[in-house]
Amino acid sequence: MARTYQTSSEIIALLREADSEQFAVLERSLKADTRKTVRVAVDRAQRRLENEQAEKERVNALYQFESELSHGGVSVGLDEVGRGPLAGPLTVGAVVLPANDPIYGINDSKQLSPQRREVLAASIKEHAIAWSVQHIEPDRIDAAGMTASLRVAFKRAIRAIEDQGISIDTVLLDGNPLHMDNREISIVHGDARVASISCASIIAKVTRDALMVEYAKTYPEYGFDRNKGYGSKEHCDAIAQYGLSPIHRVSFCESLAQNSLF
Repeated sequence: MARTYQTSSEIIALLREADSEQFAVLERSLKADTRKTVRVAVDRAQRRLENEQAEKERVNALYQFESELSHGGVSVGLDEVGRGPLAGPLTVGAVVLPANDPIYGINDSKQLSPQRREVLAASIKEHAIAWSVQHIEPDRIDAAGMTASLRVAFKRAIRAIEDQGISIDTVLLDGNPLHMDNREISIVHGDARVASISCASIIAKVTRDALMVEYAKTYPEYGFDRNKGYGSKEHCDAIAQYGLSPIHRVSFCESLAQNSLF
């Protein structure tokens, strides 16, 4: 290396930002440096780079599996959130991704922190060829049931993608078959195995969570900003005390509710 680094803080800063090639050069130049802080920094940088490489390989495998499923054609990934809550909509995300622009960090939305989901959702919307989020409101869930509501939501999402000028060859669904489109392929745990399904789960989750936070301003008694409509003790106690709000699913709450106060 052309220069000698005099302070451990300078070396640590370089190691913290080094890519693989830069690290290889630094590691060679620092072999004779026995300072403990430097040795620790070298080990940390190596672990960081190994973790980054493993993450790239994991995400690349999601894209590769999607390409295999769609035989290289155009695929749309779909996933839902909000199947089980007592309140709020059923929400479906749909995403079409470019093949050669991977978004590292994507995963099943349940495996990600809220902050990480927010960052990834913005990146997904920026990088996607097309995306859509569709909602089925609580009264429609009560009227039609969950399975029919899922079919309606997925069909709306597919149509919204096609309305953006996208010709879809393969429809990729997380979980069990819905038999709602002859291009449909269902993948168990698809939100952790297929890139576009992972992305769909993230944008659906972020959108629905934000909506429930807004509903909490109108109906603060139920803690929707914290429970997102799911049946937490706080939420169930509030239903027992206040009855149902207009965004509750009556068919999900029959054993809990008094008459609504709204």
